[in-house]
Amino acid sequence: MAEAYIVGAVRTPVGKKKGGLSTVHPVDLAAHTLKALVDRTGVDPEAVEDVILGCVMQFGPQSLDIARNAWLSAGLPESVPGVTIDRQCGSSQQAIHFAAQGVMSGTQDLVVAGGVESMSIVPMGSSVKAALDMGMPFPFGEGWVARYGKQEISQFRGAELMCEKWGFTRERLEQYAYESHQRAAKAIANGHFRDQIEPVNGVTDDEGPRPDTTLEKMAELKTLREGGVITAATSSQISDGSGAVLIASERAVREHNLTPRARVVQLGLAGDDPVYMLTAPIPATRKALQKAGLSIDDIDVVEINEAFAPVPLAWIEELGADPARVNPNGGAIALGHPLGGTGAILMTKLLHELERTGGRYGLQTMCEGGGQANVTIIERL
Repeated sequence: MAEAYIVGAVRTPVGKKKGGLSTVHPVDLAAHTLKALVDRTGVDPEAVEDVILGCVMQFGPQSLDIARNAWLSAGLPESVPGVTIDRQCGSSQQAIHFAAQGVMSGTQDLVVAGGVESMSIVPMGSSVKAALDMGMPFPFGEGWVARYGKQEISQFRGAELMCEKWGFTRERLEQYAYESHQRAAKAIANGHFRDQIEPVNGVTDDEGPRPDTTLEKMAELKTLREGGVITAATSSQISDGSGAVLIASERAVREHNLTPRARVVQLGLAGDDPVYMLTAPIPATRKALQKAGLSIDDIDVVEINEAFAPVPLAWIEELGADPARVNPNGGAIALGHPLGGTGAILMTKLLHELERTGGRYGLQTMCEGGGQANVTIIERL
């Protein structure tokens, strides 16, 4: 099987809800990243064979194949097609998988993968709400209801169920969230994100981290569910952002004089209980490590999406991972989670952190709607 190499990775800063990126059209937000990727790598855009972007709320400004529209909005060649995919929160990580698989199969040599989400402009759940307002059925059909019953299916319930199963207290969740903010604030202060971010609309840094937050402030917040332990402080932030990655074959690296920065080692997937929804990174990681012939101790840097604090906490506990290697520069609790853009943003962070620290292997994973998860293992070159 052919090798797939990452030769470029760039992201926008992650903007907070109604923050500095909230007035940027999502097509232009993605276009900004795509143009930056082409400029930074020096690749001939005519040679790109496909543009694969993840986007969750493919509604309104994010509809009509935003991958194609963003490429054209960036002023890039009309000859290059684009496709938009939805694997919920893992959409742009899946875009990276599809791009790498195209290269590894030998059918493609240069593919752009990434994602975008403007949650300020297209709120979460917009498409479902619009459908229900028009009298359309709910997304779950009769067969699904017959299998799982008429019960609440939501990420918020799933997070609470995880806390019950693993015995996570509110205090433990808040301690984790506090550390996420502290790590993110330190990373920004030390310039760890500077090279990976392409400023947009005057915004140069991630807007989410709160370096002055305290455990006392977190303890004052109401829980999101009556009798629960999850609060806004231990949940990922509603955000706007985009990321993009260029995947190349060995032939493309040679012919276009590109510099490979990492090798794709393993691409993994798994499904788990859709009611718990958020637990699939655990079995997905086990499968990916086994197929790669690696142990968790071989992984130098982990990026696991902090959809809610129990997700990384349970993953660390079950995998026996070193917490210091997991989200070393903070995660979505502090930095935000722009849904379809998060996978590419995490991959950009992962690659740059491996390069900064000299680590060899990096692993990225995230929970996704429907009880799914992607896992990507890369090796720095």
